[in-house]
Amino acid sequence: MKRGTTRNRNGLIAALNVGSSKVCCFIAKAADGAQPRVIGIGQQASHGVKAGAVIDMETTEAAILNAVHAAEQMAEERIERVVVNLSGGYPESSSVGVEVAIDGHEVGDSDLDRAVARSHDFDGTKGQVANGRQLIHAIPTSYSIDGSRGIRDPRGMCGERLAVSMHFITAAAGAVRNLLNCVERCHLDVVGLVVSPYASGLSSLVDDETELGVTMIDMGGGTTTMAVFLEGKVIFTDVVPVGGIHVTNDIARGLATPVTHAERLKALYGHATAVSADERETIEVPQVGEEDSSAQQVSRATLDQIIRPRLEETFELVRARLEASGFDKIAGHRVVLTGGASQLTGVRELATKVLDKQVRLGRPTRILGLAEATAGPAYATCAGLLTYAATAEAARPRRAEPQSGKPGDFLGRIGIWLREHF
Repeated sequence: MKRGTTRNRNGLIAALNVGSSKVCCFIAKAADGAQPRVIGIGQQASHGVKAGAVIDMETTEAAILNAVHAAEQMAEERIERVVVNLSGGYPESSSVGVEVAIDGHEVGDSDLDRAVARSHDFDGTKGQVANGRQLIHAIPTSYSIDGSRGIRDPRGMCGERLAVSMHFITAAAGAVRNLLNCVERCHLDVVGLVVSPYASGLSSLVDDETELGVTMIDMGGGTTTMAVFLEGKVIFTDVVPVGGIHVTNDIARGLATPVTHAERLKALYGHATAVSADERETIEVPQVGEEDSSAQQVSRATLDQIIRPRLEETFELVRARLEASGFDKIAGHRVVLTGGASQLTGVRELATKVLDKQVRLGRPTRILGLAEATAGPAYATCAGLLTYAATAEAARPRRAEPQSGKPGDFLGRIGIWLREHF
């Protein structure tokens, strides 16, 4: 089988979302040019992942095995290749602009290779690779020839000088290696690694949003990740280590209730904004170490007062990261929320107020065959992994080996990526 292909021997594609709250597997049929149709779904609670990073190999491995096995049983098929998300390892973005002479001839693949070969001169890129960072994505975001901008594909065009802007996304090599080890110990071959907000954007954003500018915010269990899209490309990604699990833990501490009950209270009664009726309505809150008969009565307003500050902090951190990066204005006034934590009542309104942007809730729209229970924002990342695999954008990731720091190591990986994508 061709190296880097995302398809299994039976022609199916598979996505594996390893998150802090759940592990989810989708198996789909994907005919050429058609939207993937899901035929198998498996899900398992995740207890071995924290803030997107593996903290317990055995527990994570068991969750992956159970989720994949459930999806295989539903699909009545076996898989050996998967595309996996990455939300841990503190993914970082860097942009590199390079220019090479083409001396009037038509632009070819060799010219693109030469342009990327000069990117190691950009301050920071080589250092990230040399200091325990692994390359996850290398995305050409724009081209220009002799100062003429807006070129989408320069191959075959003529000019004197070719300029390429590249977007590199790297992550901590140790976190990447741990994730790959967990998946490979389940006898699965990882043929694509995609940062979570990029995957969520592929499944939930419409073409006009990605062209005009939009910020995708994926609110997961352990992290909140973001990606800025413009002119059809992802141009920036970042992560804040706060997610839905932190809201649950705040409720458990504030109301002295078990974590399982705190999660239930959040889902059933939680609200991100103040509602006048909540002052009058009370709910029963079981206490830690006590029988259910001794449950405490609290108002829903008390619950909301615990939830709101954490969500406000999350959006304020996102706003600060966007402003510090300089991509806040570039992204325009459009925000799309996905992830399980985005489903809490009132989150959209709170995000609109804190971020001062137009906000909508995103759902996977580019995948067929999803039932209502798995067609919500919580499954946007897994659905986006299928979209990524189906469009053949996934290059086979390599194991995170100890980095030598030599420019040739980094450039070799970029050269392979370009040959597979152009």
